[in-house]
Amino acid sequence: MRVMAVIIMILGVASLALGVMFMIEAASAEQEVADSIAPLPLEQLDAQYDQVTAQYRQMRDAGTPPGADYNYLAIQKTGLGLARSNAGTASFVSTTGIINIILGLGVILAGVGLFKRSPA
Repeated sequence: MRVMAVIIMILGVASLALGVMFMIEAASAEQEVADSIAPLPLEQLDAQYDQVTAQYRQMRDAGTPPGADYNYLAIQKTGLGLARSNAGTASFVSTTGIINIILGLGVILAGVGLFKRSPA
């Protein structure tokens, strides 16, 4: 029974380590997204994307022939959409890291409890 408790504690430590690694990588990814849209703060990314999308739809619905402005808005909309997607993925990885840390701590505590309750 003690061997099983030790294995459970090792799995908890592994989950805890993965959670910490996820948190570090998520912070790095968020910083990369922030650097790629440098003059625009990360907090304003959604608002800027919505604004560009509205302008793009307005030009498209008006039947504006493709030109420099139309292409610029299409490219800007695509770039901001990719940045939003990457920021969302980084946020998901960060949340997953937090969940892994909490689960890892719980599994470690369960392993310790099982270790103490098992006969020597």
